[in-house]
Amino acid sequence: MSRLRGILGVGGPSEADWEEVEETLIAGDVGAALAMAVVERARRSRDGDDPVAAVRRELAALLASREGDWHPRPAGPGLPAVILVVGVNGTGKTTTIGKLAARYRGEGRTVLLAAADTFRAAAIEQLQAWATRAGVAVVAHAPGADPAAVVFDAVDAAVARHSDVLIADTAGRLHTKVNLMDELTKVRRIIDRRLPDAAPETLFVLDATTGQNGLAQARAFHEAIGLTGIVLTKLDSTAKGGIVFAIEDALKVPVRFVGVGEKVGDLIPFDPDAFVAALFA
Repeated sequence: MSRLRGILGVGGPSEADWEEVEETLIAGDVGAALAMAVVERARRSRDGDDPVAAVRRELAALLASREGDWHPRPAGPGLPAVILVVGVNGTGKTTTIGKLAARYRGEGRTVLLAAADTFRAAAIEQLQAWATRAGVAVVAHAPGADPAAVVFDAVDAAVARHSDVLIADTAGRLHTKVNLMDELTKVRRIIDRRLPDAAPETLFVLDATTGQNGLAQARAFHEAIGLTGIVLTKLDSTAKGGIVFAIEDALKVPVRFVGVGEKVGDLIPFDPDAFVAALFA
């Protein structure tokens, strides 16, 4: 973004300058087609305005609308809110669940975790370790158990214990594996059957360093199960934040949280206005 300011910051940008703006956005993981559209709209709409402000305005317009103070909605009076966390192995899915649990616990809510990633080696133990750090309970079966059965028992336990939030881990899967995606829809059906009035949040955990391949992942999960939010992890490392614009524009699904470190508190709500402002600070 400092490069972008350098291109646009002196005088009226030339044709070559606008092409460089386009290249800069592509390099920042905004994506080729979207970068072209942003530049074209900025050029048309600025009307003597600051070209930096024009690009900034067009990028901000790509971000999906969202509630100001979002929280997962309970399934009914005395019933838990349900969060289903999905994603590909290695994106930080289990770590994100631990941070979410700690966040809600810190707000005074009672949280229950469901260890439904029963296939990956040590996934249950990893979730249990995070649960201990966050001070919450876990419902788990033996490794290799049916994930839907784990979620079934976890929903019953959350209702019986009057938990405020149930967060279900799921098996990390490649978005191209049809049988695993089908299993994910089975888990969702279990939740819908046990809590008919629930509106489960389905959060997709995306490693921000994966760039445009992350958009393909998110699109496949959205088509299979219907995503309600994105959690971007590893935004503190070599990630290029332009993927935020690409995903929100393509799917109209808001980024809910961003991971900016390894500590329990390093998961923060995503503020689109602050994000765009920070990019151009």
